[in-house]
Formats: sequence, structure tokens, C-alpha cells
Amino acid sequence: MQIEEIQKALREEQLDGWLFFDHHQRDPLAYRVLGLSPGTATRRWYYLIPASGEPKGLVHAIESEALQGLPGDVRPYSSWQAQMDGLKRLLSGRRRVAMQYSPNCAIPYVSLVDGGTLELVRSLGVEVVSSANLIQLFESRWTDEQLEMHLEAGRRVDHVRASAFERIAASLRARATITEWDVNRLIREQFTKCGMVTDHGPIVAVNSNMSNPHYEPAAQGSREIRSQDAVLIDLWAKLDRPHAVFYDITWTGYCGSDPPSALQNIFDVVRSARDRAVERVQTAASRGETIHGFEVDDAARGYIREKGFGDYFFHRTGHSIGEEVHGTGANMDNLETHDERKIIPGTCFSIEPGVYLPEFGIRSEVNVYVEDRRAIVTGEVQQRLVPIS
Repeated sequence: MQIEEIQKALREEQLDGWLFFDHHQRDPLAYRVLGLSPGTATRRWYYLIPASGEPKGLVHAIESEALQGLPGDVRPYSSWQAQMDGLKRLLSGRRRVAMQYSPNCAIPYVSLVDGGTLELVRSLGVEVVSSANLIQLFESRWTDEQLEMHLEAGRRVDHVRASAFERIAASLRARATITEWDVNRLIREQFTKCGMVTDHGPIVAVNSNMSNPHYEPAAQGSREIRSQDAVLIDLWAKLDRPHAVFYDITWTGYCGSDPPSALQNIFDVVRSARDRAVERVQTAASRGETIHGFEVDDAARGYIREKGFGDYFFHRTGHSIGEEVHGTGANMDNLETHDERKIIPGTCFSIEPGVYLPEFGIRSEVNVYVEDRRAIVTGEVQQRLVPIS
């Protein structure tokens, strides 16, 4: 944990402190930011990093080692009266503190403190503000090693993706039956062989199933993939190593050499929307300009609206990527929420616009990593529908 850097950020945000709280490991972010090993946590603990001065903590007497290893004066309590007195001591002289809270739950990934605890802190005359910007600074930025693991995961996932489309093509040439579920299993097997792990998925969807952005095939009832079908594959994985981060992409193809004009047109619209969003980020990065998550969403969504398909793009343009596939940094979002967080160097996110018509859907997803004066797409970029023939 980098106390001095956190305190510098608190002063820049004009905050008096950052108050961490947990009970039954409800807040994994607290443990990651503090570098704290999760314990039993059957009792409440609090830890305040002030904008200046020494941190302070409050733990229950029967779990007195809950904050072991963290700097500062950590005191025990046992009764609810002693807990209240201890919290008053922590917050004495503080007017504005950050907690893992998001007004109106606009950013659910950060909104982890329960309402009752917020009421308790506010009852002591303290204004609670969101820690979302701080979380992005101290939890969402990657190390050089994590970037290298992401790039390696990208090479492996891109290979698995190409192999999956080729397996479909080979089955069609052999007139053999292959289903969405078969391809799903193939990809998972390849991940294991390649030393990668994932939490669920992948999405393998045919025709109208492509129009459900979170569709996943099941062993029973998945569709057979046939000639003249459209196919979407969304796959994400990370290296099976500590602190590895995800790589997450979506590609689409057509089982034939000459895709229908309607399918080709939607692919062209989505590809252009994707490229506009990427260009918006890259231009801002090269100029050293501040850019926010909602502005990237506007770049992609505005183009799709211009083309008359705005009603068929009903999810955000992209999400933060980290050790979890949906990370805790800025999302590219001005639909599900108005994400005003700045895009900062050292963070990665997806750009994945989509158009989902009743008969088929198209999504094109890439990952973008931002450096001080550059933003890069970290893997292969789809420029045309995959010809599955």
C-alpha cells in the first residue's frame, strides 16, 4: 500500500480521508487497495487513511488482528457504544471522506458499503463521497508485468478464436454436425491447454441468438451451425497466474463466401463505430487531453444513431478490464450510466459497440490500453466478416 500516494490523491480531490469498512468480506476492493489478506471478518472493522498524518483503525476485540500489518494506531472495541466512540475518534475533524459508495448506485462496481453504514458515518456530521476516482488510481492501473500478461493472453486467445472458426468451417466441409455448445466446449478445452482460465462463457451464438448480448449455449437446446448462418463468438480469458488480467474480444463470421448485404451492412456500421471510438481515445491520448468514459460511448453511439440503428444498440460501448473481466476503472458508458470518470494512463478497457436486430446481431470488440501519450489496441482487429467456408 502506498500511503503517501493515496494521501496526495486525497488532497488533490479535496478530501479529508478515505474510510475503509468491511464485514464478512463484502468489499474485496478494500482488501486489494490496502494489500490486506482477507480474514474471517465476522465483525466490523474500519480503517481511515487521512489526507495527512497517521492512519487509524478500529477492530473488534475478538478479531483484533483484522488489520494486522497496516500502519497506524489500531484500537479494539467490543460494545456498540465503544464502536460508536471509536468511529467518532477516527472521524474527528473530518468533513469529507471517501468510501466505496456511488450516488444512486451509478457505478455498482464501487457501490459496496451498505446503506446503514453510510447513515452511521453521516450521523457523525461527515459528508461521504464516492471513492470511484481513487479506486481507479489505486486498483485499476496495471503494472508492467500485468500488461505483458495481457498481451500474452491476447496472443493465445486470438489463436483459440481463429481455431474455433476453422473448426466450424471444417465441420461444414465434412458435412458433420457442429453446435454452439460444441464450439463453446472446444474453446474452454483450448483455454485449459493454453494455460488460461476464465470465469464463464464463451458466447457462441448463431443468427437470432446473436441478438442476445449475454447469450450462452447450453448442452441441451443449443443450435446447430449450418451453411449460410451468421456466427458470433465472444471469448475472454487470462493467464493462470497470480494477478493476471483478462483479454476480452468478440468476432463475427458468415458460413459462406458471400454474406448477405444486410449482414454486411450492419458489420460495416459496427466496425466504423468501433473505429471512431478507438480514434477518439487515441487522439485525446496523443494530445494529452482529458477524456471521460461517456465521451467514448458518445463517439460510437452517435455514429450508430446516424446510421439509423440507435434503438438496436442497448448496452454501453465498453467496460474496464482488470483481474476480473469487468474491472473497476472507467467504463465507456453514457447509456446505462453517465460515467464521468477520466480515462487515465495504465488502464485498459473494451470497446464493443453492437447492433442487435431480431434476425441477427453484430458486435465487434477490441481492448484498448492507455499510456501517457498513446493508446493502443492490444490484439488483432477484425476488419471483415470471417468467411467460414
